[in-house]
Amino acid sequence: MSFSRFVGGIVDRFMGGRGEHSITVPVMDGALKPNNLLEQVSSVAMLEGADNLAVAGNLFLASSGRSLVEVASDGSVKTRQTYEADITFLAASAGGAIAVGLDGQGVAIAGGPHDGKRLPVNIGNQRLNCPTAGVFVDEDTLVVCNGSGARPVGEWARDLLELGRSGSVLKIDIASQNASVIQGGLGYPSGVCIADGDRVAVSEAWRHRLLTLGIGGEGRETPLADLPAYPGRICPSSRGGYWLTLFAVRSQLQEFVLREKRYKREMMETVAPEYWIAPTLSSGHSFKEPLQAGGVIRLGIHKPWAPTRSYGLVVRLDDQFQPIWSAHSRADGKRHGITSCVEETGRLLLTSKGCGEILALDHLDPSEPDIVSTVDAAA
Repeated sequence: MSFSRFVGGIVDRFMGGRGEHSITVPVMDGALKPNNLLEQVSSVAMLEGADNLAVAGNLFLASSGRSLVEVASDGSVKTRQTYEADITFLAASAGGAIAVGLDGQGVAIAGGPHDGKRLPVNIGNQRLNCPTAGVFVDEDTLVVCNGSGARPVGEWARDLLELGRSGSVLKIDIASQNASVIQGGLGYPSGVCIADGDRVAVSEAWRHRLLTLGIGGEGRETPLADLPAYPGRICPSSRGGYWLTLFAVRSQLQEFVLREKRYKREMMETVAPEYWIAPTLSSGHSFKEPLQAGGVIRLGIHKPWAPTRSYGLVVRLDDQFQPIWSAHSRADGKRHGITSCVEETGRLLLTSKGCGEILALDHLDPSEPDIVSTVDAAA
């Protein structure tokens, strides 16, 4: 950190909270205007812990904990393989190979020219302990987001509270098992896709922004910043633009806690993780959870605008990564923690990890959907 930035940080802090010390959160408005669309779209399958999705040839694959499962057109699921650690991402190549990220165990390759190969946690001089997302550049090259150099994927909330900035994006040659850093010092990179021929788009969760990076490490740009939620996995759309999942929302209370070092330290030492003042993928399971007083209930109805620890959100982006429209599950909904999406046979499939469900959204166009028509079509 430069001396001027260090002094600037002190001034911002004592001026009542400016810049990085501000606890304000952007409002959801315009293209992020709230609705209940995710609560109204059709369900494909119930799958406890549904997290990652991938389409490999004719196979529609999903992950659930340590299991890689196939999902049939009628919604039935069949376990294809079980691994020794939780699956943290899936990526499919054009040739049908599948990369399977494993929490604290590196990456497994299934199918294709490198079938059965394992990419270890220590690959070259780089760490692959927290693989959160990946994409094939070609059959021999994989780009992987390593969310944190200090914590596994299962401790993502602790990495957020510790203001982790040890994440990186790696370019891996599968055959030689050599890895090079495209970008380091990131705050939990959690999604990646090919942006064009020689660039990738990366979502950086803890800094609430999207980056584009040259695969060779050159030319970093920030096309989208200051999001009101934590961005996760991103995928291209067949009709132009991209889909971005956001797995949890920010709040002023959480932003305040992130800046209180002693409070965070004592909370993490003395309180069970499920009750921390931190984002989560689902909520409302225990009276011990924070924000109970904010959950306004009148006449037995949980108000959708009440403060919430969990939320469901996917955003349609144009080809310049700017939001066009969005689908929500608000405080009174259940389909929270949207962690993955993929297009398949003219629809967008999404996982609600918080609810344990795979959803289908039929509207793929960049134009904003007519909510009533979209819901009627799903019925």
